[in-house]
Amino acid sequence: MPASLKTISPVDGRVYVERPLASAADIGGALERARAAQKKWKSVPIAERCHLLLKAVDAFVVNKDKIAEEITWQMGRPIAQSPGEVRGFEERARYMIKEAPAALADRDVGPKENFRRFIRPEPLGVVFTIAPWNYPYLTAVNSIVPALAAGNTVILKHSHQTPLCAERFQAAFDAAGIPAGVFQHLHLTHADTEKVVKSPEVAFVAFTGSVAGGRTVESAAAGRFIGVGLELGGKDPAYVRPDCDLDHAVENLVDGAFFNSGQSCCGIERIYVHADVYDRFVEGFADLTRKYKLGDPSKPETNLGPMVRADAAEFVRQQIAEAVKRGAKALIDERAFPASRQGTPYLAPQVLVNVDHSMSVMMEESFGPVIGIMKVKGDDEAIHLMNDSPYGLTAAIWTADENAAIRIGDAVDTGTWFMNRCDYLDPALAWTGVKDSGRGCTLSILGYEHLTRPKSFHLRVKT
Repeated sequence: MPASLKTISPVDGRVYVERPLASAADIGGALERARAAQKKWKSVPIAERCHLLLKAVDAFVVNKDKIAEEITWQMGRPIAQSPGEVRGFEERARYMIKEAPAALADRDVGPKENFRRFIRPEPLGVVFTIAPWNYPYLTAVNSIVPALAAGNTVILKHSHQTPLCAERFQAAFDAAGIPAGVFQHLHLTHADTEKVVKSPEVAFVAFTGSVAGGRTVESAAAGRFIGVGLELGGKDPAYVRPDCDLDHAVENLVDGAFFNSGQSCCGIERIYVHADVYDRFVEGFADLTRKYKLGDPSKPETNLGPMVRADAAEFVRQQIAEAVKRGAKALIDERAFPASRQGTPYLAPQVLVNVDHSMSVMMEESFGPVIGIMKVKGDDEAIHLMNDSPYGLTAAIWTADENAAIRIGDAVDTGTWFMNRCDYLDPALAWTGVKDSGRGCTLSILGYEHLTRPKSFHLRVKT
């Protein structure tokens, strides 16, 4: 009997999905099929590849209601919010397909007498995508669709928490008529995932996950001279200036902190507020947080679901307890959220004040529904505190002064800088991180540069 994965739903603790894990023969066969298929797929004209990919997107969104329901049951996001992931998937996929012809066109380097010179983006080969559970489609689509558009083939290993997502990708590509071997998925153990990274057939690895996981992937790829894209953790900060629309800042930042139960690498995890508006901001933030409804995510009135596992909730509880022990003040009474129970994935949102950077909750990724809020005297202090972190994925500012936002953004070590919004990926902009938040780039026309290699043509046309 082959080993299997079991997906335990955080909603009710039952086994929601069970699948056999790939055998050594399954893995070897998939790698060989991917390598063979890529030689043919790269010769398919870009316009035809894009046409097939658009058909796949159409096939995917036809099942949007069922897909949203599966997201909720696999990882716990409220059903009122899960459809947004399908819409985001479609937006990103269609944008990257639209940009493919321009991104993959030959790049003329200018005239030179008697010569023709250009640079052609060439596909890398087989791309291995390792996707996480927290945004199972939005993270995966960032590499899968542009990799295929560029003429690569793709093997997807999805999280054991969200295996149905890999199967939904497969069904959509198959329905579109994309040739066999161009896209495949495998349910793999961690050990077999490392083996695939080390396989000579793989030319690029796109990994989204923890910093520890990124180190493992990088180590497995060491010495192979292949590209590795790493989208890792975050401890994303926000700064609230006194000239902002305070009500808007409160509303945006509560959502940015607690959407998806805080389980977002680009969610807001720490907030710095100018002293002039600190008290009013904290009061408004706590009041809005108390209006959240924690409970069964399959019910439409719920806007805060369980965390993915009980041990993830316990980690956040420990961060909160440690901060309170060190002098932080918790503003939310957990008893107001009856669904929040020790030993379960259900955890009440928490707002902490009197925090500082000696506390884990302000320095280590929480990945849960907790936020620390600090008072600052001005821009310089806010910049210093925002940069005082091993992470640098996104950061945000709330202000009415666009010039100040740009000036402060230039001083903050981050991959994306937001003004008056947060926790959003615009597919026209490069998605990247600094420090322990990873390396590489997805989305935008620049994302294609990491999934291709430049090949120069230097032609003497007259002698």
